[in-house]
Amino acid sequence: MSWRDARHHAARQACAVAAVALGVALACAVQLINDSALAEFGSAVRSVDGEPDLQLLARTAGGFDEALYARVAADTRVMVASPIVELEVQALGTDGRRHRLRLVGADALVAPALAPTLVPQPAAGEDRLAALDPSTVFLNPAARQVLGVAPGASLALQSGLALRTLRVAGSVTAPGAPLALVDLAGAQALFGRLGRLDRIDLRLAAGTDATKLAADWTLPPEVRAAPPGEAEQRLANVSRAYRVNLTVLALVALFTGTFLVFSILSLSVAQRLPQLALLGVLGLDARDRQALVLAESALIGLVGSVLGVALGAALAWAALHALGGDLGGGYFAGVAPPLRFDAGTALLYGALGIAAAVIGGWWPAREAAAIAPAQALKGLGSGLRTAPRAAPGLALIAAGALLALAPPIAGLPLAAYLSVALLLIGGIACVPVLVGLMLAAVRGHGGVLGLLAVERARQQRATATVAVAGVVASLALAVALTVMVGSFRGAVTVWLDRVLPADLYLRTASGAASGSAWLPPDFVAAAAAVPGVASVQGLRTLPVVLPSPSKEAPAALPAPVLIVRPIGDPQADLPLTGALLPAPSGVTVVYASEALAALHGAAPGRRLELLLPRPQGGEQRVTVYVRGLWRDYARQHGALVMAQADYRALTGDERINDLALTLAPGVDAAAVQQRLRALAPEAALLEFASAGEIRALSLRIFDRSFAVTYWLQAVAIGIGLFGIAASFSAQVLARRKEFGLLAHLGFTRREVLAIVAGEGAAWTAAGALLGLALGVAVSVVLVHVVNPQSFHWTMELLLPWGRLAALCAAVLAAGTLTAALAARRAAAGSAVLAVREDW
Repeated sequence: MSWRDARHHAARQACAVAAVALGVALACAVQLINDSALAEFGSAVRSVDGEPDLQLLARTAGGFDEALYARVAADTRVMVASPIVELEVQALGTDGRRHRLRLVGADALVAPALAPTLVPQPAAGEDRLAALDPSTVFLNPAARQVLGVAPGASLALQSGLALRTLRVAGSVTAPGAPLALVDLAGAQALFGRLGRLDRIDLRLAAGTDATKLAADWTLPPEVRAAPPGEAEQRLANVSRAYRVNLTVLALVALFTGTFLVFSILSLSVAQRLPQLALLGVLGLDARDRQALVLAESALIGLVGSVLGVALGAALAWAALHALGGDLGGGYFAGVAPPLRFDAGTALLYGALGIAAAVIGGWWPAREAAAIAPAQALKGLGSGLRTAPRAAPGLALIAAGALLALAPPIAGLPLAAYLSVALLLIGGIACVPVLVGLMLAAVRGHGGVLGLLAVERARQQRATATVAVAGVVASLALAVALTVMVGSFRGAVTVWLDRVLPADLYLRTASGAASGSAWLPPDFVAAAAAVPGVASVQGLRTLPVVLPSPSKEAPAALPAPVLIVRPIGDPQADLPLTGALLPAPSGVTVVYASEALAALHGAAPGRRLELLLPRPQGGEQRVTVYVRGLWRDYARQHGALVMAQADYRALTGDERINDLALTLAPGVDAAAVQQRLRALAPEAALLEFASAGEIRALSLRIFDRSFAVTYWLQAVAIGIGLFGIAASFSAQVLARRKEFGLLAHLGFTRREVLAIVAGEGAAWTAAGALLGLALGVAVSVVLVHVVNPQSFHWTMELLLPWGRLAALCAAVLAAGTLTAALAARRAAAGSAVLAVREDW
């Protein structure tokens, strides 16, 4: 091997190492970020909840009667019982903006025994018993930073449509998101929760069986017993599908890198055929030659994995510092965890990198083992000159199609992921056959140069698999992700147009904080009478308890949301999917989201029992009938819609969280907003947005949540294009003698370049066509299988042909240009020297 060949060989090995390193780095970084975020969230929850042996939790947003606390605390098997009121509230910071705040109302003499981070620390000059004063509040470090309030200052908290003022008397050391500690009685009085609790944390006597104890108490239906750590498990379960899908996307780069290793080692074996043949003549048998190539691929994987783990840790550290623990999914919003490096994670993804490289080198190793040394030394080729067959590839594609029909495993679309892999591998195995079919159709066109390019590309079409395997894989995955994201975005856009029919929307709080902030009935009535307002529709949201299917524990998922709104014609008012069943008489009708049907079995025609408030206080069991399903892309854990009239008749609750206002034609929306603000005791507590603003904000959030997906997609495409460049460069450099012979036969340098560019165009066109077809097939699996099984949402398949054509054109241009540039370098030397060159 000449010095130039050795240099090019080393460069190609470096490319393979880089591909493995990048794939390992991305997957390892995603895993480290998610693990760090989960660990930080769990640490924050444990610091606030403490270390109880058992928790009694409210099933409904209204809590439960505090009389249960007296009964539980009197049990001799209970050592410590800590009553808690817990709310998400809105606090007014010194910047004039409202911020979400977790408010914990606790008995300052009892709670620290279970949760030491809730020990109130009075500020200088405050009474040491200030924590017992219902008008004081203690803030954790995150709350002090966000709100900007100093000890002794006043803090305004929103309750309904009013502000309640407390004095900041000190701090608590609880880590995590912004948190405020107040006296239990103060929290109950501030937010209309007198006589109600949200949970009781229990420390039991040694040897007490928590399960038996809870059974002995015969808890009321609105209370359930739960082991500690349930909140951590719930977040892990809810975010699991997002985390798994993100990890699979990160592994796409490693999957593509496998084909790059395959391409480079295949070309390396072909280029080193004389050396391997000589080693065979000198006594190196087939098994040893195979082991030699596999060892080379393992070394590539080892070096790439070590570099990838280091790079992944660096990427994870940078992402956590720049973006926090939220990679766009919204599950870890507000969590800014430190990097928690896990040796097990590093070893796992390092092993995956080595395995990917060894898999990529397996077929080239077989080629090295199959060499007939004597024939190879005479230039008669290797022993693997079999005609390309389509049967294996078609069999893999068929197996992939069947796997796409399989149900989820443990709530994850694992069979669908395997289906995608088989579709890609099967499609790549069909590359030689497809190249033959395509080139057979263009034979006889293009004159002598075209004939040479087409015939050589057709005769060497088995080599096309080596050249375009990586680009087929990366293009197919890029097409699939483009179609999937485009379909999802299109579906969300249509859904937003359907669920935002009004001109103007008004609310007092968002998310969980809506439980402590609402619009009273008199404000709603006054808003309807404001000049310029044609009609008003109120919306109420609250968590609701449903029976869980046997496959899921009640605590495994967050409570679904009950949406209370006026419903006239369900077909017009809701984005229904599927048939609408007749409404039976004498039963309250509800409409379930697709996620609710999947997670809780709330299929149309089923009767469910809900826990709802009673008009006179307490809870009641209500039987409802699911009349139909509707699409809801805002709540992954499910939602029910109930007519406002039915809900008010059952509960007497007339509070509203959001108002949808239809304005009279030609009315100035800004003027209407000013009139509405004048109706509120605190005008700053009202938020307004038009349908267009909500739509734009929702789509910005959507694009942000898929930003990592776009980035991973671009990396996979980059690796694929890099692979095709390396493959064509290596093949062209190995054909210097052929170019010299063509020069001796009278071909000009430009004609030689045209031949090579034609071959590159033919192979790349076949790869682009197959990648497009495979990508569309994979997108069907992603849209109609992976997405419903992961997130329980359905959507229509949309094909953005313009973007897909641009992707294919870019790949075709890159392949053709790379082949021409590589041929230009190889043909630059003397024709005589090229013909006389020997290994």
